[in-house]
Amino acid sequence: MSKYNQQPRPPVNEDTLKSAEIQIERKNFVFTLKENPRGRFLRITEDVGGRRDTIIIPSTGLAEFKKLVDDMVKSSEQIPEKQPDPME
Repeated sequence: MSKYNQQPRPPVNEDTLKSAEIQIERKNFVFTLKENPRGRFLRITEDVGGRRDTIIIPSTGLAEFKKLVDDMVKSSEQIPEKQPDPME
């Protein structure tokens, strides 16, 4: 059976445990910690001019996700930014 012929899944009850927003330049990010019968997860939604993209991270991976983000922040602070070439 093709995945396109399947019936839509019934909605799953989700409880919002915590939510926070941050705006960076023209992007708005919403971080929502939720829980449903399958467990807890973090939903990160990016809204740019009405266009939304979402990723979901299971709570079992949040510590590893945080470690990776912390490492990216550290690298961003340590690696000098490339300067635009004045000849271009």
